[in-house]
Amino acid sequence: MRYRTRVTAPATALIGTAMALSGGHTAYAAAGKTPGGKGTPGPETLGDPVFPALGNDGYRVSAYHLDLAYDATTGLVEATTTLNLRTSQALTRFSLDALGLDIHSVRVGGRTAAFEQVDEKLRITPDRALPDGARVTVRVEYSADPRRTLAHTAWVPTPDGFAVAGQPNSAHTVFPCNDHPRDKADFTFRITVPAGLRGVASGLLVCTENLDGGRTAYTYRSRSPIATELVQITVGDYVIKDRQGPHGLPLRDVVPAARAQALEPALALTPGLVEWLEARLGAYPFETYGLLPCNSDDPNAFDFTGLETQTLTLYKPNYLLQEESKIGSHMMHELVHSYFGNSVCPDTWADLWLNEGHADFYGLLYRYERGWADSIGLTTMEARMKNTYARGDQWRHDSGPVAAPNAVNLFDSQRYLGGVLVLYALRQAVGEDVFNAIERAFLERHRGGSATTEDYIAVASQVSGQDQSGFLREWLYGTTTPRMPGHPDWTVTPVTSSLATPHKRTGGHYHDASATL
Repeated sequence: MRYRTRVTAPATALIGTAMALSGGHTAYAAAGKTPGGKGTPGPETLGDPVFPALGNDGYRVSAYHLDLAYDATTGLVEATTTLNLRTSQALTRFSLDALGLDIHSVRVGGRTAAFEQVDEKLRITPDRALPDGARVTVRVEYSADPRRTLAHTAWVPTPDGFAVAGQPNSAHTVFPCNDHPRDKADFTFRITVPAGLRGVASGLLVCTENLDGGRTAYTYRSRSPIATELVQITVGDYVIKDRQGPHGLPLRDVVPAARAQALEPALALTPGLVEWLEARLGAYPFETYGLLPCNSDDPNAFDFTGLETQTLTLYKPNYLLQEESKIGSHMMHELVHSYFGNSVCPDTWADLWLNEGHADFYGLLYRYERGWADSIGLTTMEARMKNTYARGDQWRHDSGPVAAPNAVNLFDSQRYLGGVLVLYALRQAVGEDVFNAIERAFLERHRGGSATTEDYIAVASQVSGQDQSGFLREWLYGTTTPRMPGHPDWTVTPVTSSLATPHKRTGGHYHDASATL
């Protein structure tokens, strides 16, 4: 039982959150329909071509409320996840993705529901069937151990708490969910921590509660929907550093208290990065932005340099202690994901090149404008693309076409620099002004949702006034590298059958983009 002793935000904020999550009722409802009719079990997949077991169908989630309490003595988390969902068919049973969570109870529409955990699914059977179109509140109580060994995990344990890194398929090791970027939802987070620690999450702080025993509960809410893989929740000995970005954009960094001063030179770069990118892609799409240098130097804690969790990019702290020329383009790469990847999510994981190709594209442009040599010593986009073009057939041989990955090669360079090469080819074909218009139109059309590769092709065709489907599909799905517009002299190196793919990711989350930039 948690006892609130003082609240430093208006009570209406919490009441609004509770009402939004419950829909103003405690039971499921469907206008003009009576619960308890016939139905079938919901599919335990969304049909993703890369992760076919990921996600669940038969419903869509509109909102999550995560209530987590961290015990510093045991290192365990006691949690409740409440979901608002709407059925898209009559259901006798439905499932959530869940792995490594000790489930205590499940309630559907305020009623106790039967459940079982099978592989990475939490199967839920309500006491009566859910009709098509029903709005349903699902409440799951559980506990979790951030240090538990699992086949894959989003937990990033630290000496004083944890952070999370759910990309691409691990958010459901932190909270039960429909773990697929196609099903974005609103999020609120309530994080209870012991004295001396701070809880932070994606979005903006809306409430702070002082509780018994010196504990504090922090509540955050996102103004925009979030894909499950982009959720950030962190607990640790952090200080919050606020500053102002372009047009009054609030910037907040969550920084290990012991390193705040040392990290300041890197953190101070963010306003300039945002200004540069807004000039190319339009206004920053969220309510805030900032960095989270996770409080851990353990090389085994996470296998990436940075991860674009929404409104709060996760970093290894030591990486940000380097000079600007070493980190600036990577910081730009992660910021670009606020547009490509976060505001507009991939509709399936086969569409990942839209995220990573764009992030590397603008990261490299930013680097070359500043005269910084890249990781292989080149100083212009044209030189880097000529180098990448020469590798094109080899990468297609080793990693498949740019837009046709599998679970093993998902984060290979083909999705990163291979994606840059596709964007460069399109810009060569249509001209820089038209290309820039395509980029903005795509972001505007799909803002707050997800998009497929075909969606990008459709926008490129409409904005350019020419059918780009043949051109782009050849670049994205062909087994050999097409001719580069404007560069008839560029050649492709013949394939070597056993050449290993360069810059291949080393672990389960995210390719180290700093290696390509």
